[in-house]
Amino acid sequence: MSPEPAPRAQETPVSAESLETQKRITALEDLILARLDDDQAQDVVFIDLKGKSAVADGLIVASGRSHRHVGAIADHLLRALKDQGYGKARVEGLPHCDWVLIDTGDVIIHLFRPEVRTFYNIEKIWSVDAPTHIAFS
Repeated sequence: MSPEPAPRAQETPVSAESLETQKRITALEDLILARLDDDQAQDVVFIDLKGKSAVADGLIVASGRSHRHVGAIADHLLRALKDQGYGKARVEGLPHCDWVLIDTGDVIIHLFRPEVRTFYNIEKIWSVDAPTHIAFS
């Protein structure tokens, strides 16, 4: 009997563990987006980072109308994550609520006041494609 040929890169079998991980990440993304919608977050943008960055699988950027609104969105989101069993997320910026970053490990959420969001323009940073190398003769 001859041995079976090794699978090619595009034919790599997907493990059951990998499928479960993807389902968990998708459920996490859906939970976050639903919670942001319920809290009337504005200008919600989801950036898919799967295969593009080792930092996270997804990046969500949203705005609140004021310091209090950003703080309330962050608080509600943190409670929902904990209640749904996603553990304790790391949080930065909660005392001032100009820019709150919530890192769940798989998805990173940036919550901004509108003028702070405009200043930092996070979406542009993450949506730019890699530069193309040009050979000069």
